[in-house]
Amino acid sequence: MTSSKLPITDRSDIDLEDPQYYLSRELTWLEFNARVLHEAMDERTPLIERLKFMGIFSSNLDEFFMVRIAAIEQQIDAKVSKLMSDGRTPTEQLAVTSDRVQQLITKQHQHFETVLRPAMLQQGIYLLDYFDLHQEQCSYLQSYFEEQIFPVLTPLAVDPGHPFPYISNLSLNLAVVIKHPTTGEELFARVKVPQVLPRFIELPVEIKAIDRSNPLQFVRETAATESQMWTGIPIEQLIAHNLESLFPGMNIQDCYTFRVTRNADISVAEDEADDLLLAIEHSLRKRRKGGSVVRIEVDAAMPQHIRQMLQEELEVTSQNIYEVNGMLGLGHLMSFLSLPIPELKDPPWNAILPAYLRRFKVTEDSGNFFKLIAEKDFLVHHPYQSFSETVERFITCAANDSKVLAIKMTLYRTTGDSHILKALIKAAENGKQVSVLIELKARFDEQNNINLARKLEQAGVHVVYGLVGLKTHTKVVLVVRREGEKIRRYVHIGTGNYNAKTSSLYTDVGLFSCRPELGADLTDLFNYLTGYSQQKSYRKLLVSPVNSRELFDRLIQQEIDHCRAGKTGRIVVKMNALVDTKIITNLYRASQAGVSIDLIIRGMCCLRPGVPGVSDNIRVISIIGRFLEHSRIYYFQNGDEPRVFIGSADWMTRNLDRRVEVITPIEDPDISKDLQEILGIMLADNRQAWDMQPDGSYQQRRPQFGTAAESTQAILMEMASQ
Repeated sequence: MTSSKLPITDRSDIDLEDPQYYLSRELTWLEFNARVLHEAMDERTPLIERLKFMGIFSSNLDEFFMVRIAAIEQQIDAKVSKLMSDGRTPTEQLAVTSDRVQQLITKQHQHFETVLRPAMLQQGIYLLDYFDLHQEQCSYLQSYFEEQIFPVLTPLAVDPGHPFPYISNLSLNLAVVIKHPTTGEELFARVKVPQVLPRFIELPVEIKAIDRSNPLQFVRETAATESQMWTGIPIEQLIAHNLESLFPGMNIQDCYTFRVTRNADISVAEDEADDLLLAIEHSLRKRRKGGSVVRIEVDAAMPQHIRQMLQEELEVTSQNIYEVNGMLGLGHLMSFLSLPIPELKDPPWNAILPAYLRRFKVTEDSGNFFKLIAEKDFLVHHPYQSFSETVERFITCAANDSKVLAIKMTLYRTTGDSHILKALIKAAENGKQVSVLIELKARFDEQNNINLARKLEQAGVHVVYGLVGLKTHTKVVLVVRREGEKIRRYVHIGTGNYNAKTSSLYTDVGLFSCRPELGADLTDLFNYLTGYSQQKSYRKLLVSPVNSRELFDRLIQQEIDHCRAGKTGRIVVKMNALVDTKIITNLYRASQAGVSIDLIIRGMCCLRPGVPGVSDNIRVISIIGRFLEHSRIYYFQNGDEPRVFIGSADWMTRNLDRRVEVITPIEDPDISKDLQEILGIMLADNRQAWDMQPDGSYQQRRPQFGTAAESTQAILMEMASQ
């Protein structure tokens, strides 16, 4: 991880706070989602995984509108005139963002319709349109509609006696045009596609399928073969072809699909709330009722007068309307992951038990896990190494160990059926002091966390809901154990949520340690979280919002000082997002001083790399693969004594100033080398890595002719297996 001495480009005439040196947060997020979309278009990716990425792209975009676009529109409504970091006003930001979104969704739907659907047919996945079906299939679906769908539907007329209905968030709808048979009057109705029913209606395999391999003879019927793995149609098409059942006696003129996205952010006056849990519940009820509409996706065939009516009734501008030439709501493509076709998926991966655990017989009622940690710090790397046999086992051991006196932990996102939850309840039943901070304000997990809080409270766990004005995003566990006449504290400090499901999908690292200073720091932190402590200093930990910004600034400055002293400076950071302008300015200063900087940023990055005189010595890559890159690792060369950290904080203003985050130094030299090796593998990636350009665009790396592909995640799986 060392670097050679780089040229100094110290330019005092350059204003490093000039907006031209900063990229739009929204546009850089869209570029991240464009890289996700590329995975859906990359022929090297197995077909069902491509459908998965197509679904992830759509789901990501839904959340982007519900949160980021909604926030910009709120600024516009409030007549906020303050320029964003890239120099644009909120109105300008919305316009350029809307243009980019339309480009991406056009690209997405063109690829799905012209490439992926034909590829699905070739592999025996027959996602058909209703007009492709023959009589036997239509007869089956007619019965299915009458028995399974018709009773659930509620057609809603729109006329002077029936006001325009409420359209729920992310709902798929049919705009139905009807003509009265007597008066000839044209009427409008809305039919909501029930979200409780499957999006794709599967046909029994014994019913003959249509062979569409030859477009000129697609009506020719063939017997089902072993290669026909799945056949079905979108549910909205089945509803559309049975509208006469919903409007008997009327003439159905036409129908068009549309989909609505609403502002889903919630605001809570925390300082005025007597009970934060009840206040969050009230805000969730308001969210379910729905915020303002921020997007309407419409069928490209929808005529202008119906679009205009939707626009007026839902109180949006034409800028909120996005035309889609194809099937709306492609997030449902994720459902095809359940198909039992392993040859069309990534090879299965089973997390490995770390080698240092294999020599111990670690059982639920054994103290061997604690003996292992007492011997030496150790690192876990998920999903390459087992989450259940490390993190969950640690908490389960603590719950059952008679020597353990107390367990304290933070929960940001987890599942209601997790082993961790059961272990915490068991620990409380065993008479241990159990304290859990559950962050009720974890976006889109609020209701789940409310349910968890109540379940834990009923079991006797001390539950804290978080701090007023701050989100608690840190991922830490503290176990207090009596050993002879002494008390020893064991800790786990990680980069990811205590969530077994995401641990198999996200890459994260975690440290197990019983170093006294870390235990003392976490004790102080929990006193801060659960009581009235105003802790202002920590022995080892970087804690937001107390000291992390100051210490990161100091670490960057040290590298600058080394370069100015004629030595080399080196910074390598891996995280999800780099947005904070103060940190970016300091990185520009470091680059000007000759510090070599590599940034591995999965998503948003507002820094411009490679700008002459500003960021000549900064490189940015993004790695997109089968696992979501989620770990945060920070490396500072510090002369000949590298300093390495892991933690929960990205370099975003919210993570440094408005959230409780914990970053721990790595003091074990072997673990430090392991983390440096991980960073080195990522920097050498030529399969999953994308190089960021000065203008904010990205170019995917490709192996040179005759050179093997170096895929970070494939290499780390292989290393874990060995």
